[in-house]
Amino acid sequence: MTQTSYIALTYWDLAMAASLILINGLLSFAFRLGLERTLFVAAIRMTVQLMAIGFVLKFIFIQTSPLWTLGLGLLMVLFAGREAMARQTRRYKGWWAYGLGTGTLLFVGLLGVLFGVGVLIGPDPWHTPRLVLPILGMILGNTLNGISLSLETLTMAAQRERTSIEARIALGATRFEALSVVIRQSLKTGMMPIVNAMAATGIVSLPGMMTGQILAGVDPVEATKYQVLITFLIAGGTALGAFVAVLGGARLLTDERHRLRLDRLEKPVQ
Repeated sequence: MTQTSYIALTYWDLAMAASLILINGLLSFAFRLGLERTLFVAAIRMTVQLMAIGFVLKFIFIQTSPLWTLGLGLLMVLFAGREAMARQTRRYKGWWAYGLGTGTLLFVGLLGVLFGVGVLIGPDPWHTPRLVLPILGMILGNTLNGISLSLETLTMAAQRERTSIEARIALGATRFEALSVVIRQSLKTGMMPIVNAMAATGIVSLPGMMTGQILAGVDPVEATKYQVLITFLIAGGTALGAFVAVLGGARLLTDERHRLRLDRLEKPVQ
């Protein structure tokens, strides 16, 4: 990838851009939405987190150590797993509330990075953090949404369709046969955001990664190649993540005697 110069931003530039959040706050106040505090807290939190990770990444990029890269990658997976759990209306009880999403994200993230960086891009060294960490972050962020939507649909639909599911089991269906409609619905829901994103990319919107590279001075054709690669990695990771999470979740919602076990779910989170 060709390295070219870019226009550096000052902190004053960021402050001027942040003034736009005031418009959001004024609209919220004018229409009595009650979002002023939430908007400002979210903006401050986002800024602090991004600036902090920027300095961390700068340090890790200089080190080019596989241990530092692995450490930050695991930290990203752990936080992503927490977000996956926090987005559920009805969480699984016990360790599985956190373990199902985290384990799935670890599997998908590791597979995506090994294939995308190790096989397709092939940098030297293979653990180059400048490539590994951003790609892992994009895979985790998008797969997280797919997993969250899939598990949310699975648990809520299982509760809603409890009578019909138990009727199928009573008639001799296995647990996966009884949950087949719910499983298909959950998988479709989890995969729909990335399908919509791919359909609109290039015509309706220019993706963030491609836009960032172009703003940094990279040739648009090269930026497009990387964006296509990342989009395919994200799509594959989202589909695989949703599949693993939904099958694992369906298994947890039933037992060896093929009974529906909604008692394994916590009460709905308000």
